[in-house]
Amino acid sequence: MTIQQAIKPKKTEFVNNNLSNIPWEERPIGCKDVVWRYSNNPVIPRDLIPSSNSIFNSAVVPYENGFAGVFRADTIERNMRLHRGFSKDGINFELYDEPIKFICDEPEIARFVEGYDPRVCWLEDRYYITWCNRYHGPTIGVGYTYDFEKFYQLENAFLPFNRNGVLFPRKINGKYMMLSRPSDNGHTPFGDIFCSQSPDMIHWGRHRHVMAPKKDKLTWECTKIGPGPVPIETSYGWLLIYHGVLTSCNGFVYSMGAAILDIDNPWKVLYRCKTYILNPRTIYECVGDVSNVVFPCATLYNADTKRIAIYYGCADTVTGLAFCYIDELIEYIISNSQL
Repeated sequence: MTIQQAIKPKKTEFVNNNLSNIPWEERPIGCKDVVWRYSNNPVIPRDLIPSSNSIFNSAVVPYENGFAGVFRADTIERNMRLHRGFSKDGINFELYDEPIKFICDEPEIARFVEGYDPRVCWLEDRYYITWCNRYHGPTIGVGYTYDFEKFYQLENAFLPFNRNGVLFPRKINGKYMMLSRPSDNGHTPFGDIFCSQSPDMIHWGRHRHVMAPKKDKLTWECTKIGPGPVPIETSYGWLLIYHGVLTSCNGFVYSMGAAILDIDNPWKVLYRCKTYILNPRTIYECVGDVSNVVFPCATLYNADTKRIAIYYGCADTVTGLAFCYIDELIEYIISNSQL
């Protein structure tokens, strides 16, 4: 079966529109932070499946009566692989030990070396997956699934080198839009966020600069930045949660930040919070295979309760969960904005 012949599973509904059951824990007494951690973090340990050395930087979305996702699991051989998994409550997950095998019409594109740092976006009638696939160097792979059973791979979005491909959840001015961070072939010591457009999810162009690191002084995002979870549409604009990196005397420190982008021209930044909203402080964020990393990759948003649950990688080893109220976060971004 080719990708063009792919038949949708016979289901009346493909996405769980009732988000009343997203994981949630109220802000701890005495805590004044706009974003706070789940008290039983990490929600996904490093060895949840037999083959894994670590499970982190992964994406979770509502699916049927619970949740599904695509997870980065580095093997005990230290190969980077993508795995699928499911959860009833968004906290307790079951992952398949067998890596995802994409169905692809083009053998050359299908034989990418490794897959890591996925994002999953419900768009139109399917779940799109974007990930870093190391086709002659890191670049953005694009695929989709209807049921988290069969996965189909499309053409890569960009030439090497690029990371952190993040789709917007709807077309904007008739075009698909994706954020990304052009990079080099190594552990990039630089990085700006760009926005690209496509008429068909295959051909990408009209690249526009979005944001750059704050290099003028030593800040939490002075070295590089990159887009995180799928942006959330609000009346103020697109809420973007992203990561920023500081180069300290002990190496990189990854923190979580937030900005608001123009709703029709998302390469235009309306507000950008000058402070981080979460940074490495706990033992599972500071100690692991890569120290001092908070790396957001997915959110669950309940529009009725205004609650957001954020999934983020911790020290490149495990997966954590954090919470916030969207109104509080937007107010915090605007009141602390510095473009």
